[in-house]
Amino acid sequence: MSLSSLTPVTLGEGVRTDGPAEGLRVRAHTLHHEGTGVTEAWVEVTNGGDRDVVVDRLDSVTLDLPEPSAGGYVLSYYTSGWGQEFSPVNEPLRTPRVLESVAGRSSATTHPWCALHAPDGVVVVSVAWSGNWVLRFDEGADGGVRITGGLHDTGFAKTLAPGQSVRGPRVVVATGADLDDASVQLAEVGRVQWYPRNEFAESLPLEWNHWWSYEDHSIDEDVFRANVDVAAELGFDIATLDAGWFGPSDPDTHWEDYRGDWHLVNARRFPSGLRALADHVHGKGMRFGLWCEIEALGPKASLAKERPELVARREGNPLGYVCLGSPAAQDWAYDTLNRLVAEHGADWIKFDFNLDPGLGCDRTDHGHGDGDGLFEHYTGYYAVLERVRAGHPEVVLENCSSGGLRIDLGLARQTHLTFLSDPDWPEHGLQLLWGGSTMLHPSRMLHWGWSQWWKSDHPHQNFEPADPALTGDQLDYYRRIAMVGGYGLSWKLPEVPEPVRERLRALHGEYRETVAPFVACGELRRLTGQPQRFGGGQRWAGFQYTLPVPPDGPADVTGDLTGEVAASAPGEGSGDHLLLLFRLSGGEPTRLIRPLALDPEAEYAVEWTAPAGVGANAGTTDSADSADRRTGADLLASGWTVSLPEEGSAVVVLRRVPAEGDGSR
Repeated sequence: MSLSSLTPVTLGEGVRTDGPAEGLRVRAHTLHHEGTGVTEAWVEVTNGGDRDVVVDRLDSVTLDLPEPSAGGYVLSYYTSGWGQEFSPVNEPLRTPRVLESVAGRSSATTHPWCALHAPDGVVVVSVAWSGNWVLRFDEGADGGVRITGGLHDTGFAKTLAPGQSVRGPRVVVATGADLDDASVQLAEVGRVQWYPRNEFAESLPLEWNHWWSYEDHSIDEDVFRANVDVAAELGFDIATLDAGWFGPSDPDTHWEDYRGDWHLVNARRFPSGLRALADHVHGKGMRFGLWCEIEALGPKASLAKERPELVARREGNPLGYVCLGSPAAQDWAYDTLNRLVAEHGADWIKFDFNLDPGLGCDRTDHGHGDGDGLFEHYTGYYAVLERVRAGHPEVVLENCSSGGLRIDLGLARQTHLTFLSDPDWPEHGLQLLWGGSTMLHPSRMLHWGWSQWWKSDHPHQNFEPADPALTGDQLDYYRRIAMVGGYGLSWKLPEVPEPVRERLRALHGEYRETVAPFVACGELRRLTGQPQRFGGGQRWAGFQYTLPVPPDGPADVTGDLTGEVAASAPGEGSGDHLLLLFRLSGGEPTRLIRPLALDPEAEYAVEWTAPAGVGANAGTTDSADSADRRTGADLLASGWTVSLPEEGSAVVVLRRVPAEGDGSR
């Protein structure tokens, strides 16, 4: 499929006004990334008249798709919720149809992503916006489909004074031969063109975070220091202090109550202060991370009384957050974050947001109107993140929102890592990573992998690293799931038995030396369908990473281009490959695995990594031992019949053997 049918929005279709619109100018922008099937579209509206104009619909895209060559389109998308992120829905597209979120967080109910499948290809559409969004599917011309949308029009109204402009959020469209093809292009354009970068984030650091192991009041400086000491021995690169560090000096305070009082450090829990804690972490050769819900406002926080002008309200009622649509609030947020970095030595900030703002603030003394408070809040939030990155380019910014309830390509342009979900038991984690990789490059997905929850009534969050029944195969399986993207762990490290610590050290070395280079810049393809929670979906999971032959180098994209072509670097050719394979609980003992995207003319050295410890050997096949050579054509045609124990895993590296006379290696 091509994007030749991408049509500009026009007044009366994508933009709507409440009242006369004399002098209103609508400019539709499209930016195509050269050599890919990825296009961005957005709209800019300017009031060129001499009186105020109210814009109450601001579609960024109108996309006309032709009638499929056979049958209709199949629509794929993901519903969401706490611990329910990336729940797949696949259904025949019947128009009219609407996908949307009006909770105030982009993926609180439905992820801002969909795919339309036809016999001749796939079209992926994703709204790059963190607030309310909509995609509408209507009957198009000659049996086709018209897609419109972007910013949700429910509750939205923007008053433009003469000379003022407003720009809608970008909508990204990617086409490909299949979902793997489209998502590889989407991820690679993101990695090269959109995502912010710094050296530490690019290194894919191994993170230890105390949440869920020591929630809130169960964390203090002695507990944190003890875990840091072990984390350093285990090869971690970053230790993050999550919620529980701030508020009054009372051991019984609850983190939710005092969000906003970031100037207070709970001295009962941290009598030496956070800088001393950061110095201890740095002295162990690691970086120091700090959690902050900068937007939120707890019910007992002093900020609401001291700075009432910052409080988001609707119909006079507080909404539980600071309205960043206010320039004063943006300055407060930046100054606060600047101080957390400067005073406390934070190298990493985990940004959280644990509420649904709905339609947002309607205060008109914030610099926004009563109908665009949520729109301006997110515009302001992006501006704050840009200021933080500019002032502290070395600091890693992590996007989290009750786990994965604000995952979108808008925040992916502002933060270095995206946290996928709070729960992380194995099959849930594989479901998330499969779904997340259809939107994001694997290097941007952060997943901890089966945390040790200190107190939980969750039936599946019951992992104990000291369980005597834990086998080496299982441990490898649990930790390798976290290797599919960015790696994290939340355990009570001082309580981990030495045999488990020893295996963790080896697994961390495996990630850093073997897996991470592929995750950092590889193209990810999915070799199986999506596993699902509670025994659903596929009961094997396979992920393949391809290191493409480096291109000559991308040209920079600067400014907003209209109807022009932007250079990108999707990668050309094929180099080495890495496969991560998993047999879930309930999976059949053997599974035929065929790799993808190999050069049929090339020869590959096949290296299997079998897990250490108790249990059957992983990676046995009917056609290869632990290391052999196969042609690309042979592997593409026949692959392997892989045998793994239940809850077993394997790492397979396909190293391309240089042809005679090839001086590239």
